Order: sequence, then C-alpha cells, then structure tokens
Amino acid sequence: KLFFINIFRLYESVMKKPSETRIIKKYQNRRLYDTATSTYIVLEDIKQMIIDGDTVIVTDVKTGIDVTRSVLLQIILDEEANRTPIFSNDFLVQ
Repeated sequence: KLFFINIFRLYESVMKKPSETRIIKKYQNRRLYDTATSTYIVLEDIKQMIIDGDTVIVTDVKTGIDVTRSVLLQIILDEEANRTPIFSNDFLVQ
C-alpha cells in the first residue's frame, strides 16, 4: 500500500506544471497588473499564484523597486484580519 502511495506522489510531482515566475506591476493607485495575462489582478490572485507554486515578483512601476515583500506582508495581514490565520502564535513569536 505504501508503495502505491509513493508512486502516486511521484506521479503528481512529475505531472505538476513547472513553476512559473510571474511579474506583477504595482501602480500608485494600488492596482496590480499581471504581465503574463495582461490583466489587472487583486491580492487574492497573487495568493493563489503562490499556492499554485508560482514565483511572484512585484515591482513598483514608477520607481522600479521590488515591493514583493510588502505585498506578501499585506496578504498575510489581510488573512489574519479575516480570522483565517496563516501562522501560529508560536511561529510569530520566533
């Protein structure tokens, strides 16, 4: 039985789409633009990209500065505010 479970997991990992790097442009009006799909997106879309295994890079359009960290922190803050914590108290204390 364990053998078949391991084979299934191996199959899943092989069949999973390769990780994609998504470039997101952040405008001053706080709008986010996905360059891969040429569409405006919201923080929930970025969260889903990360869950799907994609690498996300967010850059400020005006300055060109990488603002990925602040966008990811905003996603975490929004999740915590909605009573769906991502991290345990023990993890946050570290």
